[in-house]
Amino acid sequence: QVQLLESGGGLVQAGGSLRLSCAFSSLSTAFSTYTMGWFRRAPGKERQFVAAISIGGGNTRYADSLKGRFIISRANADNAKNTVYLQMNSLKPEDTAIYYCAARRFIDTSEYSSGYQYWGQGTQVTVSS
Repeated sequence: QVQLLESGGGLVQAGGSLRLSCAFSSLSTAFSTYTMGWFRRAPGKERQFVAAISIGGGNTRYADSLKGRFIISRANADNAKNTVYLQMNSLKPEDTAIYYCAARRFIDTSEYSSGYQYWGQGTQVTVSS
């Protein structure tokens, strides 16, 4: 079983930045065997893909509309942090959403939520104009 715990959300003014963190924990499997993703759900909208990162961190994928503003990264077991990050810059009011971390035990990344086996509870990000 895998647990994911997001943190770092909050209220920020438009143009500001936030860094979200997602801590991975499991008694039976290693963080370094999962590709990781971030998704978000805005009020009244469906869940949307944000970004994904491969097992080793060498391959990343972003929603086209977010390229250049959001950066996904990960700290693997070599430094025992087992955490994936989402750096969000130049935030806009339309970025307001609950942000979810997800894990999938496959080598390739995915932008489809159905491809992820584990999900966190989410962290609220609110961007004021």
